[in-house]
Amino acid sequence: MFAKGQTVIGYMEQLAPKHLAEEWDNVGLQLGSLQKEITGVLVALDVNDDVVEEAIAHSCNLIIAHHAIIFKPIKGILTDTPAGRLYEKLIKNDIAVYISHTNLDVAEGGMNDWMAEALGIENGGPIKDIHTEQLSKLVVFVPKDHHQKVLDAILNAGAGWIGNYSHCSFNIEGYGTFLPHEGTDPYIGKQGKLERAEEVRIETIVPQGVRGKVVQAMLKAHPYEEVAYDLYSMDLKGRSFGLGRVGKLKEPTTLGEFVKVVKSGLDVDSVRVVGDLDRPIRKAAVMGGSGAKYYSSAIFKGADVLVTGDIDYHTAQDAHLAGIALIDPGHNAEKIMKEKVAGYLAGKLKDQKSSTAVYASRLKTEPFSFL
Repeated sequence: MFAKGQTVIGYMEQLAPKHLAEEWDNVGLQLGSLQKEITGVLVALDVNDDVVEEAIAHSCNLIIAHHAIIFKPIKGILTDTPAGRLYEKLIKNDIAVYISHTNLDVAEGGMNDWMAEALGIENGGPIKDIHTEQLSKLVVFVPKDHHQKVLDAILNAGAGWIGNYSHCSFNIEGYGTFLPHEGTDPYIGKQGKLERAEEVRIETIVPQGVRGKVVQAMLKAHPYEEVAYDLYSMDLKGRSFGLGRVGKLKEPTTLGEFVKVVKSGLDVDSVRVVGDLDRPIRKAAVMGGSGAKYYSSAIFKGADVLVTGDIDYHTAQDAHLAGIALIDPGHNAEKIMKEKVAGYLAGKLKDQKSSTAVYASRLKTEPFSFL
């Protein structure tokens, strides 16, 4: 049985929730429909004509990519332009395109964590915080005989985290009253008769990213026809998420030796380097994409070197004067996400015994040649 489009994207948004994306970014479904069965998913860094041909060859009707095909608002789709022809080809072949960009960069276990792991950066925290998770307080009233079932459903869906403590909740026994009217089918009591039932009030913390999932799990586990529950906004803030990662290397090294690690770990043939190759490197920072403007934040976090793409001439000069080394493996180094996302989705779909196939694009979309 093939997975539904919304199911596949539900797994993707568990990994990289859309609310983590930066305000200027354009993420989510950009073309096509998810209201269909997905025969195959192709995970790509970029979407171009060759990538679409690859999707067709694998019978994929969903492409999940990192870089958007529609970034700025468009006034029309002209099929005699390169972009228009790409949209037309996708539509004619019923291929949907979903984008996960800065939300995948920021997510825990996402792009920058994969890059940090590849470079041997340990316990890497963000270079720059950009999002603080909003927390809600969930209060729900449950009949005593369903208390544990509902509590387990809520906590297993991701509620109840306070710092590094999970399954945190507070439970109070009491009595609830209700009078079922005509047209109701009460779990306890009868129509027209005031009922007094033993209930438990459950209170717990719900992080923003799993709020919908927690509420759905609660409603599914709850026996009542009409569930009495409240969600309160809280001034208390949750975890912080940010761009890039910075941390100590497993072993101190030199800039020259670390260049070899970068080329091997990120699978690039060449890099640009700013700094003395004999310079000691103990703490490193990495940021997928174009992150050179964050070199000051990397310095503040104690980094000896920043690995990022698209470094311009003047920023390189400024960073060098400020005392931090730079390594530029190119923007295309983000291709690490293809195998990682494909493996993650394949595992999720296998657990559901889905027939939907997942492929990592094998095509090279690096626009530059190094001679």
